[in-house]
Amino acid sequence: MSRSGAVTFKGTPMTLAGNEVKPGQPAPDFTIHYFQDGLKTITKADLKGKPSFISVVPSLDTGVCKIQTKKFNEELASLKDKVNAVTVSLDLPFAMNRFCGAEGITNMRVGSDYQNRSFGQNYGMLIEELKLLARGAFVLDKDGKVVYAETVKEVTNEPNYDAAVKALKGLL
Repeated sequence: MSRSGAVTFKGTPMTLAGNEVKPGQPAPDFTIHYFQDGLKTITKADLKGKPSFISVVPSLDTGVCKIQTKKFNEELASLKDKVNAVTVSLDLPFAMNRFCGAEGITNMRVGSDYQNRSFGQNYGMLIEELKLLARGAFVLDKDGKVVYAETVKEVTNEPNYDAAVKALKGLL
């Protein structure tokens, strides 16, 4: 399934692959990759047991994505190990690792959907025309049910930080 015109990029309508994820539904499965002493994976099953926050960005090496990642990293600092916090993009795991080191991102893990795009397709966030992820945020409860879902309509805009963090803190 594709959703034509679901988002815009610099005003141009774009198509998102997959179905829209909505609050109340079970979170879709995914496998993303990160680099820490070798390539490792994060799956939906790895997030169970704690509330989870997933920030989605097109590329960490762009201005708005950098702002979003740093802002959520700061907002989640006080929650430490009470939650799972992940940023997902299609950047390669090695570039994501470098970015986090350079920008002091310590309160969120970063995962790359580069290998099979399972996150982008299963969460309805893969922009077909650009082969990048749309911008958004998801909050899952400890059992893996979606309690908050935002797909930012204009990809170059920032997400609703307050609403996303409030939804997460409401689970604690």
